[in-house]
Amino acid sequence: MRGLRALALLALALLGLGAAPAAAGPVPAPPGASSCSGCHGAHGEGAFAPLAGRPASDIVAALAAYRSGERPATVMTRIAKGFTEAESRAIAAYLEQQAAP
Repeated sequence: MRGLRALALLALALLGLGAAPAAAGPVPAPPGASSCSGCHGAHGEGAFAPLAGRPASDIVAALAAYRSGERPATVMTRIAKGFTEAESRAIAAYLEQQAAP
């Protein structure tokens, strides 16, 4: 079941579904993105390590490095290990679409 969920998230991220014009309102966050809000803000705009507007490829690479242990951290390592590669890409695509602070 998790594999199917991950595949659906990947498909949405790759197709850009859910990306609405600015006038239509905010783009909904993908599942798992709420894990980021404590430190990075609800839409990546937080004062601590803001992620809004950063390239998705940078965020995906950082999450992969945390997940593998290549980039050690106390909190991020544990959070990143909870995401599949597809979930990481969906969250990164969402954060890239947010307005930079």
